[in-house]
Amino acid sequence: MQSPGDDWSDDPGPQDACGVFGVWAPGEEVAKLTYFGLYALQHRGQESAGMAVSNGERIMVFKDMGLVSQVFDEPTLNSLNGFMAVGHCRYSTTGASTWENAQPTFRGAGDFGLALAHNGNLTNTDELEAWLEQSVEASQVPRKNRMDSTSDTALVTALMTTHAEGGLREAALTVLPRLQGAFCLVFSNERTLFAARDPQGLHPLVLGRLSNGWVVASETAALDIIGASLIREVEPGELIWIDESGLNSARFAEADPKGCLFEYVYLARPDTLISGRRVHAVRVEIGRTLAMEAPVDADLVIPTPESGTPSAIGYAEASGIPFGLGLVKNSYVGRTFIQPSQTIRQLGIRLKLNPIRDVIEGKRLVVVDDSIVRGNTQRALVKMLREAGAAEVHVRISSPPVQWPCFFGIDFATRAELIAPGLTVAEICRSLGADSLGYISIEGLTASTGLSGRRLCRACFDGDYPVPIPQDRARQMGLEHRFGC
Repeated sequence: MQSPGDDWSDDPGPQDACGVFGVWAPGEEVAKLTYFGLYALQHRGQESAGMAVSNGERIMVFKDMGLVSQVFDEPTLNSLNGFMAVGHCRYSTTGASTWENAQPTFRGAGDFGLALAHNGNLTNTDELEAWLEQSVEASQVPRKNRMDSTSDTALVTALMTTHAEGGLREAALTVLPRLQGAFCLVFSNERTLFAARDPQGLHPLVLGRLSNGWVVASETAALDIIGASLIREVEPGELIWIDESGLNSARFAEADPKGCLFEYVYLARPDTLISGRRVHAVRVEIGRTLAMEAPVDADLVIPTPESGTPSAIGYAEASGIPFGLGLVKNSYVGRTFIQPSQTIRQLGIRLKLNPIRDVIEGKRLVVVDDSIVRGNTQRALVKMLREAGAAEVHVRISSPPVQWPCFFGIDFATRAELIAPGLTVAEICRSLGADSLGYISIEGLTASTGLSGRRLCRACFDGDYPVPIPQDRARQMGLEHRFGC
């Protein structure tokens, strides 16, 4: 799988929208807690990072383009004093990759300010923009409450500040039921921390406890890094708020759980808990199932680091074929703003992965990867392994063929750019240059999670979207026939 931020690749692979984090902890250095929380969520977004810190009277926002460690330094963190913070790391799926679209967003709303961070992707932005226009005209709210960026996060922020006459909680309870698509929101005014999750619970959002405070985050790994204990997931369709009175909750929509299946395949960190199961354990089980469904005679199982490693372990366990590390990953290949020359482009995958010739030479290899999107990465990898002396290369994929684009915060290619639609597995195998190719079935993948298929969004594999998709969006993605556009 291509690593996020590899900006000279023509096969960037699936990328998640963002990571969100919030902390309410009087007496703690909340800016530094937020820094470490975002550091643990860096895999969810590498384009920009930011945080908003409140001392009870004012909110200070600091954000910039780049990784968390590039945006924040010790003097900056020391200047962000307060008892509550909202943090964000971003990968853009809607809105350009510019400073204006970095988060958290901030707006004034009468006698309070609003800082907001969002993970996910809304599907009814046209409807919401029309509602915002009507609300601004009807209420004569200053026109500055119109959006000043191109992200759906700015749209939600503008709507909440436009409907803030009764306070932020009432504004949230007015706006949230109108949102469609995927949203995990963490936001605050000067005194109260809020969090909300869409009725389908498409992406994870968890609640944790500190000795003297509370934490919300996209993944449990962010709780672990700051020593917070996991309390529970924020429920689909739930709004929570935390202030001097403690934890409070209200429901703005009925829950209809449809958690993203791809979180288990690739997006979430392996040490994260989702629905009570460790992602690493699920991925190992996926590998075991894959070995049963797509066996092959081989000498060595190797993963594509690092997302393929747990499933490769499971494949080796179930098949009896030894597990080995045949590829070394350069962990320091991240986002670069240096424009690559054609010579550098031709290096391709070698910038990230390099084969260990002594391990793979003469061996029949099973190469386990998490998914195939366009196929360019796997094609280059197979070629590289053959050049390094592999006798055979058998590719095994721990997800079904990716057939459909995602509208909920994962930046897949359009359907026309995906390799799987219109091709058989044998044809994809020939395109990759592999000796064989095997995918896990959607039934096997679902069973490995321990959840019912009715509680999962599997749309990128089966095209069954849990939220209606607007026709104009479907046309843009080449789905006219699927949705009758």
